[in-house]
Amino acid sequence: MKFSRESRQNAIRRMQDRELDLLIIGGGITGAGVALQAAASGLETGLIEMQDFAEGTSSRSTKLVHGGIRYLKHFDVEVVSDTVQERAVVQQIAPHIPKPDPMILPIYDEPGATFNMFRLKVAMDLYDLLAGVQTTSYANQVLSADEVLSEVPGLKKEGLQGGGRYLDFNNSDIRLVIENIKRAHYDGALIASRVEAIGYTYDEAGKINGVQAKDRLTDEEFEIKARIVINTTGPWSDETRNLDREGEEEIRQMRPTKGVHLVIDAAKLKVPNPIYFDSGHNDGRMIFVIPREDKTYFGTTDTDYQGDLKHPQVTQDDVDYLLSAVNGRFPDAKIELSDIESSWAGLRPLLAGNSSSDYNGGDSGKLTDESFDQLIDSVQGYLNKEQSRDEVEGVVANLEGSLSEQNLDPSEVSRGSSLDIDDNGLINLAGGKITDYRKMAAGALAKIIEILAEKFDRHFRAVNSRTYPVSGGELNPDNIEREFEAYAQIGVSQGLKADEAYEIASLYGSNAPKVFQLVGQFEQDERLTLKENLMLMYAIDFEMTLTPIDYFLRRTNYLLFKRDEVDALVEPVLDIMAQEYDWSEEERAKQAEQLQAVLDENDLIDLKEGNEE
Repeated sequence: MKFSRESRQNAIRRMQDRELDLLIIGGGITGAGVALQAAASGLETGLIEMQDFAEGTSSRSTKLVHGGIRYLKHFDVEVVSDTVQERAVVQQIAPHIPKPDPMILPIYDEPGATFNMFRLKVAMDLYDLLAGVQTTSYANQVLSADEVLSEVPGLKKEGLQGGGRYLDFNNSDIRLVIENIKRAHYDGALIASRVEAIGYTYDEAGKINGVQAKDRLTDEEFEIKARIVINTTGPWSDETRNLDREGEEEIRQMRPTKGVHLVIDAAKLKVPNPIYFDSGHNDGRMIFVIPREDKTYFGTTDTDYQGDLKHPQVTQDDVDYLLSAVNGRFPDAKIELSDIESSWAGLRPLLAGNSSSDYNGGDSGKLTDESFDQLIDSVQGYLNKEQSRDEVEGVVANLEGSLSEQNLDPSEVSRGSSLDIDDNGLINLAGGKITDYRKMAAGALAKIIEILAEKFDRHFRAVNSRTYPVSGGELNPDNIEREFEAYAQIGVSQGLKADEAYEIASLYGSNAPKVFQLVGQFEQDERLTLKENLMLMYAIDFEMTLTPIDYFLRRTNYLLFKRDEVDALVEPVLDIMAQEYDWSEEERAKQAEQLQAVLDENDLIDLKEGNEE
């Protein structure tokens, strides 16, 4: 089933001629998760996104499916337990997306250190217990200082006490969103990108019964009627719920923070595994350095943000901070601004006033000494087979801490989520982490189904979202490599090189045969390889890719992790899309100009030119 510009137009038309059960505003990971579950449960579902899918927060994360070991700095076990359980669910329903990538955490003797060696060992053992991997090959390992240096050549030696290795997973945040969206479309949801909610419609009781929408491609305005409307717009959550509140007191609950990541060539700094370390600035932040393909990227910052929500930017201060932190840990790397190939800045949709857990290692509270001792004894008792897991969890559930909700730094704001219903009936699902998206959506859907039954006499049964696969996820997660190899053989039989066929198989999962089937169905551009031709045509016909920016930045990793290949692809991609979409010369020039602006921003051209003056 195609998911294209034509299906977008069809969705816009069909959303106007019926009353939906549910209209979702926002096409990031939260909205995508709600759309999948609602459509699979039989609800007549619509989704509109004012930009491209995942264009905001959901394409700008650290690109990991965390277990959340950082939360164990203060032994916030409930969060870690939920996180590792949800990570396991994502592995089952989207097995082609998250991939195991053990993390190394070095420990330095310095002020403000997140962990010492003892606390790290306890945290890792508790983490493995919660994740259920303590007896597998992924069980944690304590590393001596020499072992850490052997694992991570070039790491700073002074003050290094040792470290640990524990299980984590890399992730393609963008692919997780689009695969949820595609499954929802396959199950009947009406979905359109670049359609903005500009107001609401109301029934006689003053309750929202639809949305006033604007097609941002044509400027056409129209109404979409729905029994229930849910706001899943992430950092825009406050703006969306206050659309029609002129003259009324606005509702405010979001405190977005900005996070920045920078990409360099692996030849400049090569790491064998993701590394996670204290910034060295005694500020409570921790920094990731992560290998991806032939690149290395690092981040993140955590700073309060009050600027343009659509366009957070990387500043000189952001660059200086990250280069100082990474060069401090890898003193021989000597990374400079000129070494940065790509970058991104994103906003986290954090909830203000909720300090149950920090995102990036900030000090959100301390355990009492008594509680800490109880926890240590309990975990050691479990490891010595003297206590059961239930007994450990009982101790965990009763830990006493002193958590203050006042005057938190940006890196200390909770990553919790909230589900609220405003007086006008608008449902708001906000906050959370990418790892938690399915659980958040399930909670929202339960409330939506309840309201539909009570107020509209429409009855539905929620799909079991713990086992329902996303598009491309119909694979055996326990034998994923063999699955990829089998699909790759189909690609090889269609004329692809083995490595290219495997790349497509691992990117698209069980949709790979659909990609391979495109061979011979269109005229190939000789300036592109067969793989590149296939990926572009699949993106246009099956992933609602409307611009070259959508393709390079949010359907593939080219702009972020293959920047050195992009320039040669720009003209053929523009030509193919111009032909497919019948662009005029003026429209093609406009698309080229917009793409170049994104490339310049990605490359930090303004900062680099400013430093040359």
